[in-house]
Amino acid sequence: ICFALLCHRTKLILILECQATKTCRKYVDLATNTDNANVKVLIDPKQFSRNEANGIIIIDKLQPRDFHILFVPRRSLLCEQRLKEKGVLNSFTNIDEYILDLIPYDGDLLSMESESSFRECYLENDQTSLYHAAKGLMTLQALYGTIPQIFGKGECARHVANMMLRMKREFAGSQTQILPVFDTLLLLDRNVDLLTPLATQLTYEGLIDEIFGITNGYVKLPPEKFAQKKQGEGGKELPTEPKKLQLNSAEELYAEIRDKNFNAVGAALSKKAKIISAAFEERHNAKTVGEIKQFVSQLPHMQAARSSLANHTSIAELIKDITTSEDFFDSLTVEQEFMTGVDTDKVSTYIEDCIAQKDPLIKILRLVCMQSVCNNGLKQKVLDYYKKEILQTYGYKHILTLKNLERVGLLKPQSTMRNNYPTIRKTLKLWMEDANEQNPNDISYVYSGYAPLSVRLTQVLARPGWRSIEEVLKMLPGPHFEERQQVPTGLHKKRQPGENRTILVFFLGGVTYAEIAALRFLSNMEDSGTEYIIAATKLINGTSWIKSLMDSPEENLP
Repeated sequence: ICFALLCHRTKLILILECQATKTCRKYVDLATNTDNANVKVLIDPKQFSRNEANGIIIIDKLQPRDFHILFVPRRSLLCEQRLKEKGVLNSFTNIDEYILDLIPYDGDLLSMESESSFRECYLENDQTSLYHAAKGLMTLQALYGTIPQIFGKGECARHVANMMLRMKREFAGSQTQILPVFDTLLLLDRNVDLLTPLATQLTYEGLIDEIFGITNGYVKLPPEKFAQKKQGEGGKELPTEPKKLQLNSAEELYAEIRDKNFNAVGAALSKKAKIISAAFEERHNAKTVGEIKQFVSQLPHMQAARSSLANHTSIAELIKDITTSEDFFDSLTVEQEFMTGVDTDKVSTYIEDCIAQKDPLIKILRLVCMQSVCNNGLKQKVLDYYKKEILQTYGYKHILTLKNLERVGLLKPQSTMRNNYPTIRKTLKLWMEDANEQNPNDISYVYSGYAPLSVRLTQVLARPGWRSIEEVLKMLPGPHFEERQQVPTGLHKKRQPGENRTILVFFLGGVTYAEIAALRFLSNMEDSGTEYIIAATKLINGTSWIKSLMDSPEENLP
């Protein structure tokens, strides 16, 4: 975005969400303390329409300067009307939109970063994010060719496919003559697999997100573990600011360990340490000028590798402090019991204890929802008991949150219908005993036994196909469908022997890093024959997902 704006000679950019006047003033102070004549304000219409435009009023007082508004990802007439009501509409030199549908986070990962897409679709019946998803897919096809096959599962998937096909018909005369890169598009609703985001991710990247939170490809870490030695002194200089690290495949070591089960990370770091140590020892063998010159040329890369190793060793130590705790082990044990169908029909003593100790509410909600999902709902007396305990302990303000969880199907009373989860678990092999965490041979390693339903569906689609699991698909929410798109004459892709086909998997409602790791594992399998590219409305974990369904997530939760 910044590059695009700089091309228009914009010297200062304000990103304004207007969540609070304090936030607005922070950005406005930035504008005040600069000599720049041009300022562009990027506004999220959703946030703007939900809050008062306090920041805009403040900005109006900063004249004389040229202010431009860019709505991201689409222009909003409602917001313009709000500006008109505030009497500041004419204060802006220009009002436009910056179309931002899919953001590339890595070579195989795209995200719309739509914070509340799941809430909008399943709680508010707002299909705006689905429209943006369809537009994003049309942009991808304009760049990388028409996708011949479309498969989908779920109501939202059906809506996106319909919008896409309609858009394609409307622009039938302007098809790009590009050889298709993608062979298949798979659209998956998040509510087809409600269980996976609730479970604790056990990959390295997944645990970083669970414990510290990854935001826009960056993580902020406690500073204590990253103390630097003082020059000429034996002590360490303790930093005061959180350590901020970028996480993507550009970092060689991170790309190597991010998708591993955390129990396999220690051995990988130890192996890397030996390799780096051996590389530095090579300096003693450099005798000639040529050998010394070669060593010096490799030095920056070696130093970067050593710094990377130090960072990830520190992160691994921070994670290990959590994962070796008794509470983490107990919580994980209960999760795995629920996923295998143990004691799902009665009140969990562990959840009772957690509520009594006033553990974080998000943790309680994740566990209760998991029990509900694995049991096709809770017995009425069990559900009523959990509700009573939660409201009495954490406050009656959360009654709307519980209602929201019921409306989206995460928390519900048990119906007279049969619980299909055991059948689905058995047919799709969602639970694998003794999952190999060190040298995995199945996607279940990402949760140390549980294979994500969403990824298993993707795996079966690739081979042998969904027709082999028709009965299971009928047990899952929403329709499943297949569509064909006409590829322009002469552009039909002919795969060479041994060439992989490419499937774009689009998660509507969010995807976890553990699911991403599982799909990468499938891509890297020797006999896979398929490469997976992942797209999503949002990168999520259980905490951020549940928070998006709360009516007051901004409050400090106990």
